[in-house]
Amino acid sequence: MYLREVQGREDGAPPPVDLAVEKRNGDLVRRLIQSGAAVTVHDLSDGGLIAAAADVALASKVGITLAAGDHAQLFGEDQARYLVAGPDADAILAAAKAAGVPAQVIGQAGGEALAVDGLFTLPLAELRQAHEGWMPAYMGG
Repeated sequence: MYLREVQGREDGAPPPVDLAVEKRNGDLVRRLIQSGAAVTVHDLSDGGLIAAAADVALASKVGITLAAGDHAQLFGEDQARYLVAGPDADAILAAAKAAGVPAQVIGQAGGEALAVDGLFTLPLAELRQAHEGWMPAYMGG
């Protein structure tokens, strides 16, 4: 999405798919959900971390501040990557380590804005208006 929408390009190969990694990571996510350790999960395959964080923030009406700031981490659409949130980050990290899944804390939920440290802060009300208000405005209403 980043390459197409921001750079105006549609070239290059798609990210490689490793079905064994997909299964391993998907199995972990399913276990986290079933155990209650994860209360929110969004895959990063369409729009990357920033799009997933925006979707989660809008749906939950809870802000998110991300510590990640480079384009690759924010917009990478690699397969088998997930944004996972829960009440106990240490439990999620321990489960990921036990499953052999790379994981890290990349932000914090709370407040009323979507933010990336050092880059931007966007109030959820403005994000919601941009996301949901364009069609009514386009239709003249």
